[in-house]
Amino acid sequence: MKLIITFLAISALSAPVFAAKGDPAKGKAKIATCTACHGTDGKGIQPIYPNLCGQHEEYMVIQLKAFKSGERKNALMAPMVASLSEQDMRDIAAYYSKQKCK
Repeated sequence: MKLIITFLAISALSAPVFAAKGDPAKGKAKIATCTACHGTDGKGIQPIYPNLCGQHEEYMVIQLKAFKSGERKNALMAPMVASLSEQDMRDIAAYYSKQKCK
């Protein structure tokens, strides 16, 4: 019995941890407030707004989480991410990562 428990514990600890993936279609439906600065296609509408088109999905999720937690401070972004769930962030990041910068 101990052998089985040990095997299960080792298997569980060695299994890779996969984060939930974002859904670009759902992300497109969630970008209404993002478009004011980042545009529908992820190209910033002014030079001061970063382009999100083609950006790495996981990088965007990390940045959105940092804005939400306050680790990364930005007076414009803080209220934008306040109500986003982690899945919302993943969906939005998935959408923008698939866009081509024109």
